[in-house]
Amino acid sequence: MSASAVFVLDLKGKPLICRNYKGDINMMEIDHFMPLVVQREEEGNLTPLLVHGKVHFLWIKHSNLYLVALTNKNANAALVYSFLYKVVEVFTEYFKELEEESIRDNFVIVYELLDEVMDFGFPQTTESKILQEYITQQGNKLETAKSRVPTTVTNAVSWRSEGLKYKKNEVFIDVIESVNLLVNSNGSVLLSEIVGSVKLKVFLSGMPELRLGLNDRVLFELTGRNKNKTVELEDVKFHQCVRLSRFENDRTISFIPPDGDFELMSYRLNTQVKPLIWIESVIEKFSHSRLEIMVKAKGQFKKQSVANNVEISVPVPSDADSPKFKTSVGSAKYVPEKNVVVWTIKSFPGGKEYLMRAHFGLPSVETEELEGKPPIGVKFEIPYFTVSGIQVRYMKIIEKSGYQALPWVRYITQSGGM
Repeated sequence: MSASAVFVLDLKGKPLICRNYKGDINMMEIDHFMPLVVQREEEGNLTPLLVHGKVHFLWIKHSNLYLVALTNKNANAALVYSFLYKVVEVFTEYFKELEEESIRDNFVIVYELLDEVMDFGFPQTTESKILQEYITQQGNKLETAKSRVPTTVTNAVSWRSEGLKYKKNEVFIDVIESVNLLVNSNGSVLLSEIVGSVKLKVFLSGMPELRLGLNDRVLFELTGRNKNKTVELEDVKFHQCVRLSRFENDRTISFIPPDGDFELMSYRLNTQVKPLIWIESVIEKFSHSRLEIMVKAKGQFKKQSVANNVEISVPVPSDADSPKFKTSVGSAKYVPEKNVVVWTIKSFPGGKEYLMRAHFGLPSVETEELEGKPPIGVKFEIPYFTVSGIQVRYMKIIEKSGYQALPWVRYITQSGGM
């Protein structure tokens, strides 16, 4: 079972728009949602699922909106939450920014979309590119468009239109990995994981079938090949276009792709990773007068690689003032609303080491409040490099016309947290 009704609320809990899909629930039940949220927040026990009587509220917050699904049955919660996030994605594709104003300005289109993305409580067409073929942003076209619903919606392949033609057939593949690290003050790694995704940009004619080959350890074990330089993927999540039964049988990633940009798959690896940019800091606090901070950053990745747009956020006391900085490279600035110093380095080659010194004044009256010590945060991006060692071994493109297509592959590593 899925949702009985879906509401879009403002921050005060006032309904902006709603859709009753099954008629088995009193729509006035939504009045209990906001009081429950406020009560749970005060208790410090706010959860993504709230209950009032027999009614369950499954909700997410986006910008200044609440998207709430109501059900009085034993619903598939994972399906409902996946649907709500997909609705956010569709609305964002249509309106660029999803917020209260964009809902108010586009009531007719929003209602049309809510009508199409779900039927009797079950998700239907949620691909924005397909929806945009028959639900347009010009209000006067909505009535005439109803009679021209594309056959794609009722096809087995509902995410790709038929009859696409390109002069140049190309596929661009981005392998993007985020490294999440938590390191204590002694330099020991407390938490280490890699979260990755494979994103495609497809410009292919017709209805091609693609097969993607990765250096997947399970696949190599099944085929009796050498397991060196392979990766063991965990928590793999695919786009709906992937044939899951085939992947479960022989680990082949086979699919008919949507047109344009989409995320083919995401994965996670729990593996011990050393910090790619190692941070050391020395903080000296001179009583009632000043604070001095020295931060050293060292690139612990290959010398031929370069980290771009590096941002190192160093927390400082909330009562610090009169900042002065000295950096060996890049620039530093004080962000008082976040109580941090942000050290920005545009280009950070592997193996290099840089220093930043900061000097702050402190008030003469020492505060009695005990402040926490937030961690130093590091953000960066390293192109043409993956921490896990994942590789695209091949991309086969099969189409009845037999045309040749050119696949392009790019690898990117980003920071998640440190």
